Amino acid sequence: MQKHLFITLGFLLFISLNSSTLQAQRSIYGEAKLKFDDVLEMIDRSYVDTVNQDKLIQEAVIGMTKDLDPHSEYMTAKEFKEMNEPLKGNFDGIGVQFNILKDTIVVISAISGGPSEKLGILAGDKIVKIEDTVVAGKGITNNDVIKKLRGVKGTKVRVGIKRRGKPELIDYTIVRDKIPIYSVDASYMLTPDIGYIKINRFAQATMQEFHEGLEKLQKKGMKHFVLDLRQNSGGYLNTANDLSNEFLKAGDTIVYTQGINSPKKGFKADGKGKLKSGKLVVLIDEGSASASEIVSGAIQDWDRGLIIGRRSFGKGLVQNPFNLRDGSVLKLTTARYYTPSGRCIQRSYQEGKEDYYQERSRRSKSGEFFNKDSIHPNDTVKYFTARKRVVYGGGGITPDIFVPVDTSQNSAYLTNLFSNGVFNQFALDYIEKDRAGFAAKYPDLETYIATFDADMVMVEFLAFAEKEGVKKGGGGDAKADSAWAKKVKITFPGMDVKSQQYKDFQEYAKKEVIKEYAKGFEKSKETIKEQIKARIANNQWSSEGFYRVINSGSDEVKEAIKAIHGRTFKEMKIQE
Repeated sequence: MQKHLFITLGFLLFISLNSSTLQAQRSIYGEAKLKFDDVLEMIDRSYVDTVNQDKLIQEAVIGMTKDLDPHSEYMTAKEFKEMNEPLKGNFDGIGVQFNILKDTIVVISAISGGPSEKLGILAGDKIVKIEDTVVAGKGITNNDVIKKLRGVKGTKVRVGIKRRGKPELIDYTIVRDKIPIYSVDASYMLTPDIGYIKINRFAQATMQEFHEGLEKLQKKGMKHFVLDLRQNSGGYLNTANDLSNEFLKAGDTIVYTQGINSPKKGFKADGKGKLKSGKLVVLIDEGSASASEIVSGAIQDWDRGLIIGRRSFGKGLVQNPFNLRDGSVLKLTTARYYTPSGRCIQRSYQEGKEDYYQERSRRSKSGEFFNKDSIHPNDTVKYFTARKRVVYGGGGITPDIFVPVDTSQNSAYLTNLFSNGVFNQFALDYIEKDRAGFAAKYPDLETYIATFDADMVMVEFLAFAEKEGVKKGGGGDAKADSAWAKKVKITFPGMDVKSQQYKDFQEYAKKEVIKEYAKGFEKSKETIKEQIKARIANNQWSSEGFYRVINSGSDEVKEAIKAIHGRTFKEMKIQE
C-alpha cells in the first residue's frame, strides 16, 4: 500500500520537479511510463470534449494486457468476484438447482443444508412469483433468475410457489445464505475393486470433498483408482499440489514455478497421502488444463499411474491477482510451472490470443482427436520420467494411452437435439409429470440403472422433440434449411441467388437434408437413449447419476478398467 502511495505522490509532484530530478525519475519509471502520463494530462487539458478519464485509463489497461500472454487480463471487481465464486466453493443465494420449463422456473432440487431445503421447498416446485412480480410465462432467462434470487447473505427474498396438488400458491420468505458449489461430481465403484472420482475444478473445498468420497470408496473395498480430470480447466495451484500429494512418496517434486521476477519455488510431497499404492489411472482430454495438467504431469513423470485419453489443453502459466485502487484486479502471469522432469507444458501463444484459442479447431482439423500420430507438441526436447520413459513439453500432457473421439453416431439430428436443449427439457418434463410414481418405481440409482430402458419412452421423447422444433425427418427445420442454403452458396459461390438454377439446387439440397435427418435418428439412436437415461438420472440423483450412466459407455473408462485388470502397467513400467 505504501509503495502505491509513493508512486501516486511522484506523479503529483512531476510538474514541480527540476530537470535533474526529472532525469532521475525518468530512469526509474521509464520514458514509456511518463509518456502515458503526459498523454493523459494533454487530453485532460486540451481535448475538445469532456472525457471520462476512468474509462479511458481502463481501456488503456485492457489494451496493455492484450499484448501479454493469453491469460493475463484486467478485470473489474465484479468480474473478478464472479470468476472466483466457483473456486471459493460457495455463493450467496437461496440454495436451489433449477431449470426453466415451459417458461416457468422449476426446482430440480433444494441444495442440502441450504435455506430452501430448511424451509421445505421441494423438487418439482414451480417458482411463479418473486417478490410481488409474476415471473411465470414472462420469458424469464437463467440470468434473470440468478439476478433475482442471488444476493448478500442475510438478505431476504419472497417467492410464491406452485406445488402439485395444492390449489393455492405457497408463500416463502427465504433468508439468503452461503450455498456450496461442489467440485466433485461423482464418487462410486466402477468395479468391485476399482474406485472412481470425477473432479470438475480445483477449488478451496475440493480436498474435503475428495476425502469424503475416498473414504466411501475405501470402505467398499477399493484397491485401484481412476481419477477423472476430463474437461477440468484448473483452479488453485495449492489444491493441485494437495491432490498430487495423495499419490506420491515423501520428497517427490510435484511441480516448481519460476519467472524472471519470480525465483524458483518447488513443491514436494510429504508422504502422508492415502493413495501411494495400488494401480492409478488419470483420465484427461483437450479440456483438461492448468491444475489438471500439474496433477497428471506429476503422476506421469514419477510413473505413478497411467494417463489415458487425449492431449491436454497446454496451459503452464501461473497468474497472481494484483488489487488496484478502485477494487479492480490485474490478473498477471508471474511465472511458468514445470513438471518434475523439467518440462513446461505451456503451448505457444506467439500468434496472439485469438489464434491461441483456436487450438481446438486446429487439433480437430489435423486429425489429432482421432489419431495419436497426429499429435505434435511445440517442444521437441526429450524429457524422461523416473523410469526413463520419454515425454515432451510445450503443448500439454500427451497421454500414455490414446483414446480417440468417437464420432460414429454423430448426425445433424443429434446436434440439433443438443443445441435446442431437448434432452434436459424432456428429462425434467418426464419426472415432473409424476415424481412420486417415478420415485416409487426407482427407489434408488442402482435400481434405475439396472431396469430403466430409454426405448420405453422413445415415442414420447420424439414427440416432445418435435414440439421443441427438432423433427426426426428434418422437414421444415429452419436451422437445417438455413444450413443447407449456406452450403449451396459455398458450393456455387458465383451463382446468381435469384436464378432458377440456384433455386433448383437449393430445393434439391433441402430434400437431401430431410433424408439425412431420417438416417440421423437411426445413426444416433444409442447415443440418444444414453442421453435420455443420463439426463433423467441427473434430475433425480444429481451429477453422480449422470456420470454413472454416461461412464458405462465411455471408451476412456473402459480402457482404464482394461488397463488395470490387464498387464498394461507391467508392460509400460508403471507403478502397480
